Amino acid sequence: MLNRIIIMGRLTRDPELRSTPNGTSVASFTLAVDRDFKNKQTGEKETDFIDMIAWRSTAEFVARYFTKGRMAVVEGRLQIRLWEDRDGNKRKSAEVIADSVYFGDSKKDNDGRSDQNYPAGGYSDVPGGRCTPPSAPVYSIPDFTEVDDDGDLPF
Repeated sequence: MLNRIIIMGRLTRDPELRSTPNGTSVASFTLAVDRDFKNKQTGEKETDFIDMIAWRSTAEFVARYFTKGRMAVVEGRLQIRLWEDRDGNKRKSAEVIADSVYFGDSKKDNDGRSDQNYPAGGYSDVPGGRCTPPSAPVYSIPDFTEVDDDGDLPF
C-alpha cells in the first residue's frame, strides 16, 4: 500500500509548537493551497486549508524557521483521525503527518541579500536528517532543426 502526499502552500498562521507529556515535540500548522482551476460561477481560484502535523526535530525546525505567509513544501502521509466533539457527536478530520518540510521560497533580509542564518533545503525525520528539495527531472529535447537528405524532419 502507498500513502504519500506532497503539498505546497503558504502557512495561514505561525506554527504552534507543543510537547507531549513525555517531552516529544509536536507542531501543528495549516497550509493554504490554491487549486489549479477556477470556479465556474465566480471565475476565481478556490483555496483548500490543509492541517499539518510535524513531530520531533521536524516540529522544532518548522517552529523555528516558518511563520505566517511563508511558502512550505511538505512531504508526508495523509491521516484520517476520528474524534468526538463536546456534544458527543462523532467527527472525522483529515491531516497530513509531515515527514519532511522544505522551504518553498527564499528568505531575504532588508538589503535583498540571502540571510546567512537561514538553512538551505529543509528538514526530515527520515534517516539522513537535513535534506534538500528533490531537483526537477532534466529532459533531453531532441533538436528537430536538422533534416535528412530528402528534406523531411528526422522522425
